[in-house]
Amino acid sequence: MSLIESKDEAAGRGAERAEGERSEEAGGRAAPERVPDPELKRPKRRAFGADYKLRILEEADAVTEPGEVGALLRREGLYSSHLSEWRRLRKEGALGALGQKRGRKAADSRDRRIAELEHRAGRAEAELAKARKVIEVQGNVSALLEDLLGTEGAEGSTGR
Repeated sequence: MSLIESKDEAAGRGAERAEGERSEEAGGRAAPERVPDPELKRPKRRAFGADYKLRILEEADAVTEPGEVGALLRREGLYSSHLSEWRRLRKEGALGALGQKRGRKAADSRDRRIAELEHRAGRAEAELAKARKVIEVQGNVSALLEDLLGTEGAEGSTGR
């Protein structure tokens, strides 16, 4: 084997190896497509119901030993600020406020129905206006045709 042939053969093996290394299938390291980045995932806000809040407040108020409130908070995954806020609301007599949901109020179904009916009435009035215009145009065309035919008929009868 000559020196040139051995270089070509080595280059061919290197090319194969380089091709294999670049191949995603050979290495088994192909990244799955569209994998969400866990660092970009937004945390979900926790929501506590009124019955849960009252139960936790009762448990916290029933505590007699030091450190039990902290244990309760750790067990439930709560902060002391939760307890202080819930106690303030309970003291103000806002027990109903403990269970209120945040955000917009749900729309009344009657309001949605009224809006839908008003929309339908508006469309019907627009169609009625179009129909009236069409009827008016048809009347004008009919009158023009009568005039044209009436004058032609008069000219045709005198021309004989």
